[in-house]
Amino acid sequence: MTGEKFQAYRELLMERLEHYRELADEEIWEQIDELLASGAGEGYVRLAERRRIRTELFNSVRRLDILQELIDDDSITEIMVNGTKGIFIERGGGLEPWPARIGSKEKLEDIVQRIAARCNRTANEAVSIVDARLENGARVNIVMAPVALDGPVITIRRFPDHPVTIEQLIVWGSISAEAALFLRDLVIAGYNIFISGGTGSGKTTLLNALSDYIPKEERIVTIEDNAELQIRGVANLVRLEARRPNAEGDGEITIRDLIRASLRMRPDRIIVGEVRGEETIDMLQSLNTGHDGSLSTGHGNSPRDMLSRLETMVLMGLEIPVQAIRRQIASGIDIMVHVGRMRDRSRKVLEILEITGYDTAKAEITTHTLYAFEETGEDARGRILGSLEKKDELICRGKLARAGLERSGHA
Repeated sequence: MTGEKFQAYRELLMERLEHYRELADEEIWEQIDELLASGAGEGYVRLAERRRIRTELFNSVRRLDILQELIDDDSITEIMVNGTKGIFIERGGGLEPWPARIGSKEKLEDIVQRIAARCNRTANEAVSIVDARLENGARVNIVMAPVALDGPVITIRRFPDHPVTIEQLIVWGSISAEAALFLRDLVIAGYNIFISGGTGSGKTTLLNALSDYIPKEERIVTIEDNAELQIRGVANLVRLEARRPNAEGDGEITIRDLIRASLRMRPDRIIVGEVRGEETIDMLQSLNTGHDGSLSTGHGNSPRDMLSRLETMVLMGLEIPVQAIRRQIASGIDIMVHVGRMRDRSRKVLEILEITGYDTAKAEITTHTLYAFEETGEDARGRILGSLEKKDELICRGKLARAGLERSGHA
């Protein structure tokens, strides 16, 4: 069916819907079936084609139009709508163009408003950059005019319907079995772990996988800008999500607000999805007030670069001496795990670093590399070969001993 004929069906459907009250999804399906059975606007439609057309019509009026097909595709991890210029998708770690496109700014803006309305967000020229979340947990970023020149830009990060496990990461070569067992013991024993990496490197995926090792009887509070974490099997789980201000600038609830509130909720562990700014000081203070085994992530090019960024982010919200910040980091974070995206598009754990303390004489955080990825070459298909090699033993072993996990060959 050509685009013109599909549009004719859509216009007829919209005319029908105008005469009804707010319809449920089932009632809209009935209207579409009646329209297709009548042959109005197109004549007879073959059964094989009718199934596709009815889905496209429903998506165009109730869901997210041609984007819905991509959102429902489990193999697609990222959807990038570059205004009316085209759509790109990420599948299997590689980028590829999508043959369809959204032909008009008006249609694209209609999709944007549907996304924003479902998440109680505002998207217009006054609020031109918006973060939102779809019903399936996918993360959405929207940039509109006057910032976006060729129509609204939509970026959708889609997460697996079932969280990726450590076992899957081992099979994919993202982490070694030895390092995975080591991290499992650290999570159980209550080491505070911070995961660093670039955009799309797999920070949230690893955080989800590690959280599966948290003892199920503990009380967990998760704090996120947009809820993405998929914590499984924990009955005593509290999920908190930040809120943007409304059109009048009121009602904002920040990550800082949520971290402070969480401390009064009697958590055993606090999981902060990602720190980006001044909330870093609150995250560090929560790690230093008895919430052992907490987890968080941040953007950094290496573990040591992440330490510098943490200092900078603390200074965004509080003017205190750098030495005091470094002491907070050294006493709050036990382990840093750095993940990266390789040139073959694979995601790997590249380094596991222990923070051993603070050197007063040098005014520096002292670190100790435990595991590091060593590349050995490429195979015939261009895939990177190598392994995550153990470099040294853990120095601060007190938590392992108290948890009864101090045993040879593991940690």
